[in-house]
Amino acid sequence: MNILKTFSKNKTLPARYSDMTTTEMELRIKEIKKMLGNKLFLPAHHYQKDEVVQFADGTGDSLQLAKISALNKEADFIVFCGVHFMAETADMLSSVNQIVILPDLKAGCSMADMANIHQTERAWDELNKIFGDTILPLTYVNSTAEIKAFCGKNGGATVTSSNAKEMVSWAFEQKERLLFLPDQHLGRNTAYALGIPLQDMAIWDPIKNELIFEGSDIEQIKVILWKGHCSVHEKFTVNQIQDFRQNYSDYKIIVHPECTHEVVSASDLNGSTHYIIETIKHAAKGTKWAVGTEMNLVNRLAQQFSDKKIVSLNPNLCPCLTMNRIDLPHLLWSLENIIDGKLENIIKVDDETKKYAVMALNRMM
Repeated sequence: MNILKTFSKNKTLPARYSDMTTTEMELRIKEIKKMLGNKLFLPAHHYQKDEVVQFADGTGDSLQLAKISALNKEADFIVFCGVHFMAETADMLSSVNQIVILPDLKAGCSMADMANIHQTERAWDELNKIFGDTILPLTYVNSTAEIKAFCGKNGGATVTSSNAKEMVSWAFEQKERLLFLPDQHLGRNTAYALGIPLQDMAIWDPIKNELIFEGSDIEQIKVILWKGHCSVHEKFTVNQIQDFRQNYSDYKIIVHPECTHEVVSASDLNGSTHYIIETIKHAAKGTKWAVGTEMNLVNRLAQQFSDKKIVSLNPNLCPCLTMNRIDLPHLLWSLENIIDGKLENIIKVDDETKKYAVMALNRMM
């Protein structure tokens, strides 16, 4: 959905919620959850605030949440505590009779917004003029339903940070080249880990509508990276790692592959949100970790695994701002709307888009 259209449909939160105390809101949410019982399913992403996560019926990364939402056939309402593209995926994978609600339509994703369908179709036309029918499109699940559908329609698939290596390997079994949307860093880090040299990668700039390539032979290009990024993970730098190692040499540094190639190369370990959680969970007591990912998750890991020392690689980093638009007032408002029969912020993907987007998801799953 066009982001401006999405914002225009977003209703202003009633003023009375600003007059309620945190305790009042928490008690009311508990009351409504008890009233709705199995009719309600409330998934929450790992990056959500603790004030929201405490009410979650399940937590996980974006695809984990979509899968567990799809497995829940009892709930009439799925109140998705994440961002817009995640709620879209939940809608596409859930049953027809289930209603997916996003508490705040402004909870978007800056990375997903860096690739719209018009830019993508234009890029595809230009790239096919250059390379012919030798390219397969892959999109990170952190993308709109329309981009997923584009990949499904053109023989491609979705990927997650957990299975990116498997999916990139699969893509090269289908075609000579791949177009990786919308996160250039995950695409670059994955391809490099599979042995593809950096000089065989190019960047597609959707604003300038041009291919950026430093080599002399354009035929050597194997990976075309969309010029997009995560606004949170791109804030981690090699200088931060160098400073950390100089001052705290006994810490292991673990980062998300949405970080730049330089940061991933300089870290000790890198992997998906699930990988980071599991690595720290199973690490020996007393070990020390500097984590390069979203701040809410890092703080939660530090609380959950207090037998280890866990800090952020960048302690001055802000949490994901769009993810944090889901808060107690918006969550309570969404639940009270259900009770009152006044449903707002329903996420519904049209049938044509859903058909091809699910095709892309199924090729991965």
